[in-house]
Amino acid sequence: MKKARTPHPPGPRKEARDLLRIAGLPAVSALFATAPERVERLFFDERAKPSLGTFCATLARARKPYRLVGAEELERVAGTLLHGGVVAVAQPRPVAMLDAAEAARWARDGDLLLLLDGIGNPHNLGAIARSAAFFGLSRLVMSDHPEQAGPSDAAYRVAEGGLEHLALYRAPRFAQTLKDLGRLYRVLGTAAREGTPLDPLERSDRPIALVLGNEEDGLPRATLAACDAIVTIPGSGSVQSLNVSASAAILIHALTQRNIPSPLVGEGGARAKRGRVRG
Repeated sequence: MKKARTPHPPGPRKEARDLLRIAGLPAVSALFATAPERVERLFFDERAKPSLGTFCATLARARKPYRLVGAEELERVAGTLLHGGVVAVAQPRPVAMLDAAEAARWARDGDLLLLLDGIGNPHNLGAIARSAAFFGLSRLVMSDHPEQAGPSDAAYRVAEGGLEHLALYRAPRFAQTLKDLGRLYRVLGTAAREGTPLDPLERSDRPIALVLGNEEDGLPRATLAACDAIVTIPGSGSVQSLNVSASAAILIHALTQRNIPSPLVGEGGARAKRGRVRG
């Protein structure tokens, strides 16, 4: 007589490929601070153990596992050597669709809105999110560009907690979205050269929506056409361009510290030949 099989517990099983591996103490700390319910498992090494007592207690109350593991196993779980001694396996955050009515409410707050159109490198996505959170932005909008990176293990690790402090949105039909936003925001695209420097910007009643493009190809033509102006960070000319994440940090800092909604002086120069912001 065959032995009866023990049935699986009821309910769907979580597939590992659907979960994120969030590595490094800053990223894991931000996750536990903002959404501890998303954490399914926690792995750590001896050096990180003293910093994780509260996290382990949280998981114990939720009857979820946490383990002290050796170096080889932690590297395997993390999928990288750059894990910082701790890895949380977590449910991904939902990314909401951008809603026009919601965007209108944001505009009334007067805050800078950051949009990405084709940022393909997840490390750049993470670095941009880190800068955005550092300077107090609360939202990040990603386009439907086929090369646009989304939240991933690498993006979360590089963001060092920044992605947990930003509400994430997707915007289909991106050029049309920018045109719609243009009723409420001054939409500024970015290019590596031949755009307008930030200095000529004047104050106005409308907040700024800042759009960053693909590391190699810059902003698509349809996106450029939907922008009110294109801005460039002047350099020495020794190298062609900045990494897009460095450009993002400089522009976000300038626009938030100076609080410059536009329009531009000499706006005719805004339609100059479009350069590229490289990754």
